[in-house]
Parts: sequence; C-alpha cells; structure tokens
Amino acid sequence: MENVIINFYKAFNNLDANTMISYYHDDIIFEDPAFGVLKGDRAKAMWQMLCESQKGKDFKVEASNIKINENEGSAHWEAFYNFSKTGRKVHNKIDAKFKFKDGLIISHVDSFNLYNWSKQALGFKGLLLGRTGYFKNKLRLQTNGLLNKYIEKKLPS
Repeated sequence: MENVIINFYKAFNNLDANTMISYYHDDIIFEDPAFGVLKGDRAKAMWQMLCESQKGKDFKVEASNIKINENEGSAHWEAFYNFSKTGRKVHNKIDAKFKFKDGLIISHVDSFNLYNWSKQALGFKGLLLGRTGYFKNKLRLQTNGLLNKYIEKKLPS
C-alpha cells in the first residue's frame, strides 16, 4: 500500500492525473477545506482539473512521513505553486489520511490551515476574511462551480 501513496504523489508532482486517479477506488470519497466532500467521478475530475490548470507552470509537490498499514495510511505533503487568480506564491502544507479497499484508495481526507492558505493566495483580503465561515462557503461555491464547468466541458451530456 505504501507504493500506492508514493506513486500517487509522484504522479501529482508530474501533473499526471490519470495515474493519480488509477489509485482511486470507483467509490472514492475525497474531502478537503477548499472543495468539501467529493465522491466518485467528481473527486477524480477534481484532480484532472487541478493538474490541467498547473501544466506549464511553476508547480511542485513533496510528500513525506508516509505511514501505511493494510487498511489505512497517512502522509504529509506540501504544494508549491502560484495561485491563478492573484499570481501570488503559495506553499500549502497538507496532512492526508487514507483508507484502502481492494488495494485502492477508498477515502482520502486532506487537512490544511485554510486561513494560512488564504493569506498566501489572496493577500490582505485573505488576512481579513480567511477565518470566516463566509469565506469558507464562498470558496467552496467557487471551487465546485469551476469543477462543474470543467465536468460539463469534459463530459457533455
């Protein structure tokens, strides 16, 4: 199972979403502060969207402290990138928890300090609003709105 997590982050650093999602179970449940809870194909599409948005840009992921047993695991990972809306540099520190089923990731929860992220990504606006429920709700509406548009573009009905 350790290779699953190592290869997941290696693929992320290479912006290879298809390899990343090949480690996800079809019934994956993903959660993080920016998107909230995403299930199945929505979770997979999120990684595709994020990887596509960073192609050709200054982007790096470093994973460490990977701990695994047969049913669950954890990792610390750090992302270095420029936030597209503001061009500001972000160094986000994330702790991930995983659960496995059938040799694949069935649950993936990323935790990070949304306030620290908002200050880096948005500057003064993040400093003022980053701790509020309003900010968290607005961010989730925006990220999920972008994901909806991405899915509609990729998978027209």
